Amino acid sequence: MKYLKRIFPTLVLLLCLTKLSVAQTYRILISNDDGIESPLISTLKTEISKLPNVEVVISAPAENQSGSSQSTNSGPLEVEKVFKGDQFLGYAVSGKPADAVRFGIRVLGKEKPFDLVISGINRGSNVGNVSHLSGTIGAAMEGLYHGIPAIAVSQESRGVNTEATSRFIAQLVAKYQKDGAPKGIMLSVNIPAGELKGIAVRAMGDAYLDMGNYELKSETDNKMVYNQKIGFAQSKNDQTDTFAYQAGYVTITPLKFDWTAFELIESITNWDLKLEKE
Repeated sequence: MKYLKRIFPTLVLLLCLTKLSVAQTYRILISNDDGIESPLISTLKTEISKLPNVEVVISAPAENQSGSSQSTNSGPLEVEKVFKGDQFLGYAVSGKPADAVRFGIRVLGKEKPFDLVISGINRGSNVGNVSHLSGTIGAAMEGLYHGIPAIAVSQESRGVNTEATSRFIAQLVAKYQKDGAPKGIMLSVNIPAGELKGIAVRAMGDAYLDMGNYELKSETDNKMVYNQKIGFAQSKNDQTDTFAYQAGYVTITPLKFDWTAFELIESITNWDLKLEKE
């Protein structure tokens, strides 16, 4: 009995230290829409993994799924372990970005839940209204759908230092790890090319892509084939993320999963709409 009394404080201390160590392990799920073979996702994993007490797991589409938003596959998923050299990189999922994140959360995070989802680094910006089409944004939104804070990160296709982008995201991760992440919020981060003028926190707005032009390529009796012509537009609203991005600023835009226009709920309720009686 005396022996137990002597060792009891030591056992309690060891248990507390063990729990503290486990609690301090910050689990991050990384995905993208460019596919697991994109070198940008491995660079992001490398930089984020340098943070103390962080565990990084990659679950990403097996192939490029750009422009897939938060769409999903209804069929079976094939999951393959992918290695970079002799080092394990992550899991390649035969589905959309949202499928890869959902698999990561429900399967890879079943026993040890994730604290954060990061989607990227994407080739090409996802500012403004174009974000609704983005598989990068869709993957991050899948995290929110499951109650996990998320960050989506995109950079200009050329002329951007991917290591620098990754280190910038690591700053946000360290902030979240220390102070906690905002609940129900996804941060969309975009890095332009060229000399950076600063960081701008802006609302989502405008579209830098004009995708509404179609050119008739061929026509038969019952079939027409059109080419979609994509043009570029300059934002004129200095309050939007698109404007700031085009002006050379790193943009951060906080986004929510809920798209509800709350200001119209009462108005629509008073439209005196009626159901027809059978």
